[in-house]
Amino acid sequence: MSVHDENQYPWLGTEKKFIREAINRGKVVLGICLGSQLISAALGARVYKNKEKEIGWFDIELTPFAQAHPLFSDIGSSLKVFHWHGDTFDLPDSAIQLASSTVCTNQAYIYKDKVLALQFHLETTPASLKEMINNARKELTQGKYVQTENEILTNKQLIESNKKMLFILLDRLSEQDN
Repeated sequence: MSVHDENQYPWLGTEKKFIREAINRGKVVLGICLGSQLISAALGARVYKNKEKEIGWFDIELTPFAQAHPLFSDIGSSLKVFHWHGDTFDLPDSAIQLASSTVCTNQAYIYKDKVLALQFHLETTPASLKEMINNARKELTQGKYVQTENEILTNKQLIESNKKMLFILLDRLSEQDN
């Protein structure tokens, strides 16, 4: 699904409006994958097809800004995370890039210290991983940045470290609401 699929999924327009209103009210907002793309669109940035799909466990590199930012300050310079996306986005005005990957320039950004957009999936569980594969197996086509089902499942031990990272980010992001 894409942020541009409003004809097929009319709720996308309502969702973008809701996100815009939450941001305008100074609420903490987290967007993951499609959520990050919806935030980007709500803030007026371009969302478009990436040059290649990115599906599987791949590294992201944190920017120097991210490494010094309170959200990511003791995380290191790179993380292996789960991806399943074909779209990407430009950074909204006033957003600060936090991470990139070899194939996708904008993997994460922060906007006004209260809005965090993550193109990757830290929330993946063993069950959700199986569901993604079962429901979108046709996307596992040959590509430089598309892993096979076996490669994806072989690396599922990374789920726990990704989950820990998500909870660290959620705790730190919730502190921004004070």
